[in-house]
Amino acid sequence: MAIISKEGLLKVLVSYNPWWKTGVVNPKLSKTYKRFAFYEAMKRLNQTDIRRTVVLTGTRRVGKTTIQYQMIEALLQSGVPPQKIVFISMDHPMLKLSAMNEILECYHENIYPEQDVYYFFDEIQYAQDWDKWLKAIYDMRPDTKVVATGSASPVLVKGSQESGAGRWSAIQVPTLSFYEYCELLNVDRPDLPDDLKITPLLYKTQQERTQIMLQLSKVQNHFNRYLQVGGFPELALADNDILAQQVMREDVVDKVLKRDLPSLYKIRNATELERIFLYLCNVSSEIVSIEAIAKELNGVSRPTIENYIDYLESANLIYQSWPVNMAGKKVLKASPKIYIADAAIRNAVLMDDSMLSDPVEMGKVVETAVYKHVAAFYYQQAASVGFYRGGKRGKEIDVVVEYSNSKNILIEVKYREGAPIPDDSAIVELSGEAAASIVVTKTANDFGVLNTKSGKDLIRIPAFAFLYLLGHEEKHGYRRME
Repeated sequence: MAIISKEGLLKVLVSYNPWWKTGVVNPKLSKTYKRFAFYEAMKRLNQTDIRRTVVLTGTRRVGKTTIQYQMIEALLQSGVPPQKIVFISMDHPMLKLSAMNEILECYHENIYPEQDVYYFFDEIQYAQDWDKWLKAIYDMRPDTKVVATGSASPVLVKGSQESGAGRWSAIQVPTLSFYEYCELLNVDRPDLPDDLKITPLLYKTQQERTQIMLQLSKVQNHFNRYLQVGGFPELALADNDILAQQVMREDVVDKVLKRDLPSLYKIRNATELERIFLYLCNVSSEIVSIEAIAKELNGVSRPTIENYIDYLESANLIYQSWPVNMAGKKVLKASPKIYIADAAIRNAVLMDDSMLSDPVEMGKVVETAVYKHVAAFYYQQAASVGFYRGGKRGKEIDVVVEYSNSKNILIEVKYREGAPIPDDSAIVELSGEAAASIVVTKTANDFGVLNTKSGKDLIRIPAFAFLYLLGHEEKHGYRRME
């Protein structure tokens, strides 16, 4: 007797697809607030000239499944018959243990026989041979459209290289930006011109800049909570921040470290993976050497550490920022900076109540948030985001947006009271070669133009304002700061 009967399989599918009966998506599933990634995914799905499988990737609890429900809702509202849309959660035990062909046969035999359908696969990496199935569906069923999600980016790394080349559009769903957080919580938001961008602030009058900062100051009081718990939609809306951090540890971190990654990569000793992640939480925003980690975590080999760091990056728990050359100056030994993917993850793991009162810790947290925002802003563009460290004294620029065919953007994070920028600092010395140079500061009154000896002015802008304006630019369709 089969472990899973066709009747049992059909019951699971029917329970996941209530619109087959009601014609609508439950509002509790689709929710009202739409992330930037929703609009990008719908644009790709509706493209008629280029057909692509849409793959949403991001860590747990970031809202990928909600985006799928919102896409289904949009399709239903546009007149697509409900039976033509099937949602399949590969995280469900019965579906995970079923072969893909059995699931699809069950749907087509009982619900909709034709092939002009919309498949929505949730947590696709749990399906056996998922990448080959996506390739087969793409190649053999030209009238079928597919949207898939994956919490671990093997969906991108392995599958796109082997089976998905030219077939998939990968859309990264990062944790909430500060702008999205403010929209989600419906706080009193700044009234800003749609075309307002960051670096043109240099060319405005001081009076114009002051008026902009008065508007931006409306969101300043929400910044610290955003840094503590604000990266995840469900947790940002929670009333109890301590409980929200506990849920984040259990659902976002523990499940990935103890279940997802060991399952995907056949990891035998998950404790070593946890130790490495805890170490990285402590050094987030610092340049990290494999030798230093191996020495600190006595008994863990260098190859294991390198592999586990790559696994953590594939699971969207960390970013690796690599050094870039500047003005013909070669970088020092190429070790990456490592950032935890969201400051809220780091805080939940370390459980350090002193963060808000410790300037060093706040500096790390804010730099982590700045890197995440910039990396997400420039994702899928002809730019890479790294850092610069060079010269005899190893001078550093925290974040560098590197373009292959134009000048770079330089960003230095100085999140402390009255932080000076010396004339011999790297960002000043190299500003003449840059498209724009930005110093991210702490307080609302630390805002304006900094004249440098190179003749290239820098813009000083508080962290909360910088992050909010990046989201404002993204919302209004501008994907380049300068």
